[in-house]
Formats: sequence, C-alpha cells, structure tokens
Amino acid sequence: MSSQGNNRVLARTKTEFALYAAVCLAILLVPVFLQDAFLLNKYARYLVFGMLAVSLSLSWGYAGILNLGQAMTFGIGSYCMAMMLKLKTIPVHTGADGLPDFMVWNNVTELPWFWTPFHSPLFGVLAGILLPAGVAALLGWFVFKGRVTGVYAAIITLAAMVVVQLVIIDQQAFTGGFNGITDLGQFDIAGITFDAYGSSSYYLVAICLTVTLFLALAITKSKAGLIVQAIRDEEDRVRFFGYDVALYKIFIFSVSAAIAGLAGMLYTIVMEFASPTFLGVPLSLSVVIWVAVGGRQSLLGAMLGALIVTGVQGALSESETFLDTWTLIMGLLFVLVVLFLPQGIAGAFANLARRFERQRPAPVPKPAPHAEPIANGREIESTR
Repeated sequence: MSSQGNNRVLARTKTEFALYAAVCLAILLVPVFLQDAFLLNKYARYLVFGMLAVSLSLSWGYAGILNLGQAMTFGIGSYCMAMMLKLKTIPVHTGADGLPDFMVWNNVTELPWFWTPFHSPLFGVLAGILLPAGVAALLGWFVFKGRVTGVYAAIITLAAMVVVQLVIIDQQAFTGGFNGITDLGQFDIAGITFDAYGSSSYYLVAICLTVTLFLALAITKSKAGLIVQAIRDEEDRVRFFGYDVALYKIFIFSVSAAIAGLAGMLYTIVMEFASPTFLGVPLSLSVVIWVAVGGRQSLLGAMLGALIVTGVQGALSESETFLDTWTLIMGLLFVLVVLFLPQGIAGAFANLARRFERQRPAPVPKPAPHAEPIANGREIESTR
C-alpha cells in the first residue's frame, strides 16, 4: 500500500476512535444532567442491551457467524451474578445456614456443591465471564471443526440455547425454575455498593460498555481481527494460506460470548433478579434485529441500533396511544429499515461519507523542477 493509502487509513482510524470516544463520553455524562432514579435505571438497561448488541456484531458482522443463541451466554452470565448475590441476601430471604429460599421450598437440605464457590464475589464475576466463553468455545469446537457454516451453525446455536433454558427451568430446586432467582443482595466492590436505581450502577454499566467497545474495536483492528474478517469474506482462500480457520472462529465466538456474559451480569445488577426468559428465543431474535438496524459491520452502529430500538420500543409500550399497536409499529419500522437501509444506520452514514469524500477535489500534485539532460555526469537545472 502506498504512503498516501496508509495516511488515509490512519486518518480514518483516528476519526473512528474519536467518534467512539465522543459517544462514550456523552453516555458517561448522562447522570450529570439526569437525577431521576427510575430513568437512570431504564437507561442502564438500554446500555446493557447495547453491550449485548456489540457482542453479536463482533461474531456476526466481523466473523460472519450468525449466533441465534446469543441470549444463552447472556443468561449464563446473569445466573452467575444472581447466584453470587443470592448468597449475600438478607436472612429473611434464606433458610437455615443461608440456604436460598426456593431450595427450602423444594426440600433441599444443604447447599449444592456448584453453589458453594459463589460465596466468593471474585469467583462469581470470573464465572460470569469465563463460563459463557467456555461454553461457546466447546460448542464452537464441534461446529467449526466440523466446518458447519451458515444457517446450520445458526440453528445449532439456537438449539443449544433452548436446551440450556429447558435445563434451568426443569431444575427448579437448584435454579428457581420459572420464577428465576429473586430477592438478591446488592453488588459491592472496593467498598462501593451499586444500588440498581442509583448513579453508581449506571456508571458501572457505562464504564463496562466503554471498555468493552474499545476492546472489541482493538480486536477488529488487530491481525487476528483482520484474519477473521478475511475468513468472513473468503474462508477457503484463508485456509489455503495455512491459517487454522476453525481456531480463529472459536476465538471470536468465545470473545463474543464473554462480552454477552458480562452484559448478563450487569443486567442482573440493574434488574435485581435473574430469569429463564433471559435465555429465551425472543431476546435472541431481538438482538439480531438491533444489530441489523444499527449495522452489523459496525460495533458502534450495533450499539446505537440497540439503544434506538429499545428506546423507541419503551416509549411506545408506555404510551396509552400505542399501547395495543406498538409491536406492529416496531415490526413496520424494522421492515422499512431492511428495505431502505440494508446495511443498517451505520452503513448508510458510511456510504454518505464515501460519497462526500469522492466529491472533494483531489489535491493538485506539485510540479517537479524542470531539468536539462545530463551533461558531463551532472544534471543541469534549467534557469527558466
């Protein structure tokens, strides 16, 4: 690539980072101008959905892996946080020796072995990130090593999510069943207690979203990220050059799951409960819609798509005028976006930016000094 091309790529990267920073700064400044506890809690939930959309954009937009079971890893992270916070709850919501109330109701006499490590907050946080990543890596190993691609991989992820959800519902004595895990204690770290309706929880979600967004962006700009994007476009050609395609797919699939697990933990902190609906098909399909609206090949676009769609959905569902028709309106909006903005909102802005760049006049090259032919081994510059 020429130096001019390198400069153009560098300038575009700097602009991209500046845009990401500006959006994240705006998100972090919201509590300065908004003191309403209910709205802060609602906006924190929207930010969690934005993080979930970023995780899917990383696997679908950049790696070409459509994960219809993204809610599975989100739900696993949510339950890990809920298990940790349940063991910290006040005694009125527990049985003998701190046994969770739903276990007492189901005649469980002692804490199961897989609940015991969740007495440690550090273990709970690490489990909420590493366990979803491990599950995704295991699933990815069978799928991608077997060279399963396209719609078949998407169906497998959907089926895996349904299986996990059914197991959680069936094991009511250990997971709370349909009711989920409720009456949780508050999350605290380094002496800071994160109240679900306080600015502290909002800042926790906003900071995690900012770090996640820039980490995911750095991955896409790295060598591994570029190889993953090449696999998305020409998988056979990348394999021909000697790269382990399955390994790169497992890597990006696991990173996406880890981000979704972190989002699930934050959602439990904000909502103050965990539910099997967090692993449901409706949520997984909703994430796909958010990413499609925002632009699946843009992390920031996917995040903004989630914020826009969930924000509009919340406004319509809370309005008396659209109480019975808001789902129809949301469906119509999605159809219009797919028809007129097939690359999402971010894709539309990118096309406008490229069109504007083409219309800019090209710089006029500086003329080289006129020179006479070489005489006696020296170049004689013209005096004209």
